[in-house]
Amino acid sequence: MPSSTSESFDLTGKLLIAMPGMGDMRFQASLILICAHSDDGAMGLIVNKPTADVRLFDLFDQLSIARTDDACDQPVHIGGPVEHARGFVLHGTDYSSPLNTLDIPGGFGMTATQDVLEAMAHGQGPERALVMLGYAGWGGGQLEDEVAQNGWLTCEATQELVFATPDARKWEAALASLGIDAMTLSSSAGRA
Repeated sequence: MPSSTSESFDLTGKLLIAMPGMGDMRFQASLILICAHSDDGAMGLIVNKPTADVRLFDLFDQLSIARTDDACDQPVHIGGPVEHARGFVLHGTDYSSPLNTLDIPGGFGMTATQDVLEAMAHGQGPERALVMLGYAGWGGGQLEDEVAQNGWLTCEATQELVFATPDARKWEAALASLGIDAMTLSSSAGRA
């Protein structure tokens, strides 16, 4: 049965750009890829906030996953404030788990099963990937309200922006994709 979320407001596969006046400091200067959006709520992953001290090889060690010389280490990202111990891998469509991968419009996939980490530990995982702990979640109507209150801007998600742009530049690059200079944004929003 199709979702009754207005097609024009289905943000699945889009990027949310946190506005400077957002009251929740956990999302300050965040860029979030929305993985699922319906009338029941939304789920997304912050793509520009690496952890200060956790790397992929640390996760392999913690989960007792043996790695080969083909494995590549990378920072682990803070996916959001919900369920910090739960892991997600955001990746391109070149990889799909035999267990479960969520296809996301725009050429993205999200896998939350350990088999993707095992594949990555053997150099056989996705070509481009961000490993996350936690996620961002909204109840029914909550994200729509936050967008209406000028908490977020939205833009198209591209592989280049999500995977190839340095984390420290992603937020500004997303704004630039809309023709907005981050220096011109005010932390207070008005209504005409």
